[in-house]
Parts: sequence; C-alpha cells; structure tokens
Amino acid sequence: MKLSGDIQNVRLLHVKGWLFLLIALMAAALLVAESPRLTTVLLCALLAWAAARFYYYLFYVLEKYAGRDRPYAGILDEIRHLLSRRK
Repeated sequence: MKLSGDIQNVRLLHVKGWLFLLIALMAAALLVAESPRLTTVLLCALLAWAAARFYYYLFYVLEKYAGRDRPYAGILDEIRHLLSRRK
C-alpha cells in the first residue's frame, strides 16, 4: 500500500472522516474538562464553526465561484502555488 497516494477505498474514506470527528470531539471534551465553563463551550463551538466555514471557503468557494483555474490538494499545495507565482 502506497502511503503517499490518495485513498481509493470508500470505506477507508468514511473511517478517516469519522476519526477526524472523534478527534475534534475528544479535544473539545478535554478543553471543557480543563475549564468547565459556558464560555469554553461557546468558544469551542465557535472555533468548530469558523474552521468548517474556512475549509468550505478553501475547497469549494475558491474553486467554484472565485474562478480558480485548477483544483488543489490542500493548504500547503496552495501556498506552494502562490509562492511559485510570485517568482
């Protein structure tokens, strides 16, 4: 199995997605356990919402509505592309 390639198995893609959700929920639970206040819960919710909207912006809005000429593989790929355009 090639580790640097894209995941082709749909079942593995779903497992990966659910693992990301589990990581996020565990991190939020640990933060709330560390500081059990309503402010902490609200800030965790705001962080999750804003991060999801930024992700949507990066991988959907830029490609579909902002006239990007190519899809990209992630944030590091986009940074490399932007830096290479400046040269």
